Amino acid sequence: MRLFSNNKLKVLKFTALSGNRLFQDFVLLDGSDESGFTEGECILALDECEIPYTNSQTLPRVFAENIPKFADSQWHFGFVSYDYKNQLELLNSCHPDRLQFPEIHFFNPALILRLEGTGFTVLKNKKGIPTEEIDAIFGTNEPADNNHKSQSSVRIKARLTREEYISRVNKVKTEIRQGEIYELNFCLEFYSENVVIDPWQVYSRLKTISPAPFSAFCRFGDKYLLSSSPERFLKKTGNRLVSQPIKGTRKRSEDTDQDLSLKNELRNNEKEQAENVMIVDLVRNDLSRIAQRGSVKVDELFGIYSFPQVHQMISTVSCVLKPDTSFADILKATFPMGSMTGAPKVSAMQLIEEYEVTKRGIYSGALGFIRPDGDFDFSVIIRSILYDASQKYLSFMVGSAITDLSDPEAEYEECLLKAKGMMEALNATLDQS
Repeated sequence: MRLFSNNKLKVLKFTALSGNRLFQDFVLLDGSDESGFTEGECILALDECEIPYTNSQTLPRVFAENIPKFADSQWHFGFVSYDYKNQLELLNSCHPDRLQFPEIHFFNPALILRLEGTGFTVLKNKKGIPTEEIDAIFGTNEPADNNHKSQSSVRIKARLTREEYISRVNKVKTEIRQGEIYELNFCLEFYSENVVIDPWQVYSRLKTISPAPFSAFCRFGDKYLLSSSPERFLKKTGNRLVSQPIKGTRKRSEDTDQDLSLKNELRNNEKEQAENVMIVDLVRNDLSRIAQRGSVKVDELFGIYSFPQVHQMISTVSCVLKPDTSFADILKATFPMGSMTGAPKVSAMQLIEEYEVTKRGIYSGALGFIRPDGDFDFSVIIRSILYDASQKYLSFMVGSAITDLSDPEAEYEECLLKAKGMMEALNATLDQS
């Protein structure tokens, strides 16, 4: 696991969050490669209280014109919330939004560090922060944090009961049988109100319990994103664009033989393959809108990768972009990601609004960065704890793909499996009253 040392983390936390420089925006992309799947970036971006490109209001429907035109030769870090879909299609989001992350938020960092083992490389230092102050972030004289120290127990509630969840899944299956959709990603919120946590401590535990290629610790004002996402949304390198949707999950076992059996069962399961290939076809269709003719290809179909708590089925789809394709063009063609909607995408999003009871907001959106040369890398915001420190509201969502073959009880159990790492990081108990 590529998590830089605990003493450095402690000083970093103090300097960034409560020291003599209070950074308004703080993004640590803390990827690891233990799964053998891919390796995310290990990079830190900080910015002082300058006004970023952000929006939390309802925008007029000008569609692609509402996507920010990012300046060339600059770094941009931030996120696009799931509900930004409303600016790309004739859709709405009417459910309660208890976290109120902006629909889109990017900032041009004052300081960017690439973290390399126990050291770092300065990629940008817009404010001319003294070298000794940067060095202080990585001082070694502080006692190490204990990632396993006790976190006060958090009582978590589910927004739907098991019975309500199963009833709604059955209704989704009826929609599928009537031909409205082929597949729908149905999600459930777990939440806690009037709760106080130490975001860094919770993230440190989450990183230890569930290391992932796209782990991230982010602070945007008083809002926190603590992520252990295993899924890449899009990566652009030159004129090549890659998407890596996840569809298909099995739990891990401590017994080696049983674990291998579960992995092989996932690999050969017709239902899981059907779910995966539907989304692969959707991604291929999305990419074809911006790809050079004949360049869309499936680099890997039904790849099985093992993470600490789950095995996942991951496919890789790529294309060669048409000349002069902008970030706005790419986002308009591909967002939101098919793995978190279903197929057909617009019909699935309409039914998501009908059957889910929480506004997704930043959950199932995209987090990442754009380089000065226009290349970028964005993850899918899943397996992530969201926290509003001023409102003392904590939330995380999990979901699964519903098809005609879905067993509602099994889908609910899959949701609990995906929630396990976040529950453990929070030392949480599920209130089923």
